Amino acid sequence: MRLLLASLLFVLPNLAGALEYRSTGRAAVLYDAPSTTAAKIAVAGVGLPLEVVIVTDAWIKVRDPGGRLAWIESTALGGRRQVMVKSETSSVRQQPRPDAALVFQAARGVLLEVTGEVDAYGWLPVKHADGLAGWMPAHEAWGR
Repeated sequence: MRLLLASLLFVLPNLAGALEYRSTGRAAVLYDAPSTTAAKIAVAGVGLPLEVVIVTDAWIKVRDPGGRLAWIESTALGGRRQVMVKSETSSVRQQPRPDAALVFQAARGVLLEVTGEVDAYGWLPVKHADGLAGWMPAHEAWGR
């Protein structure tokens, strides 16, 4: 029994870090079941990051930034990897340091393209739709 509990304590934190996110490649309908005849919940715009919960052949169950669960056709996902700003504002800096020059500030809900991986200090390289690019604190991004 102790071995089982010890195994679970080792595995569970690793599962929490293994979340998968995908962005929509086109505007798509979110449904309450994996069928186009199911009730329509919402429309996801282009670039919306969604957390993958379950994958089937043609459908993916996802969680949106608001926490709502829904189904989306798998063909709708696959756009550029994007994140959504989840803090009131996020300062995007020229370099991955809090004292680096400010490039721009992004308000809650703004979508930013991810241009690389999170560095060892928790900075995420991003690019705004207008072309400005820099580094933001990864903890201020939803969908990474």
